[in-house]
Amino acid sequence: MSRHVRIDLPDPCLVVLVGAAGSGKSTFAARHFRDGDVLSSDAYRESISGDAADQRATGRAFAALHRDVRERLAAGRLTVVDATSVTARGRASLVRIARIAGVPAIAIVLAPPAEVVLARNAGRSGRTVPASVVLRHLADLERSRRGAGIEAEGFASVTVLGGPDGDRADDVAVLVGGRTSPRA
Repeated sequence: MSRHVRIDLPDPCLVVLVGAAGSGKSTFAARHFRDGDVLSSDAYRESISGDAADQRATGRAFAALHRDVRERLAAGRLTVVDATSVTARGRASLVRIARIAGVPAIAIVLAPPAEVVLARNAGRSGRTVPASVVLRHLADLERSRRGAGIEAEGFASVTVLGGPDGDRADDVAVLVGGRTSPRA
């Protein structure tokens, strides 16, 4: 049984999508946000090295992504980061950038069950992430959600989407500045 979830986002804000590879972050972003508002770590790696999976390009990719996040927030633009962000360390720099820009950071955690994530990852056309990496992402995310967890990291709000099949993108309404998202 699905549930309807409503996420109200201020405009501007920084939205940090959090979840393991295969959790549905890119699908969620494509469903609810304009392409130009989404900064994907995979796209930055591909731009830098020609291969979205090239982990050697990760440092340069995130330096460029963070630069662009700062520029967009300074210009008062909604910005969505599509990266795993499953560790507190990975999220901290984004929260700090938003705070400096004077805009709220919002976390949307995609946390379907492990078997759903692993099946989605295995069924991807094109690039799949090794199952061992996906399992590490899932473990990192679980650690992040313990205790005060992500809620204590400085996010203005945290929404966790889960459920037995994972919340489907069409079960979620995203409003930006009181308006329905452009992809709804």
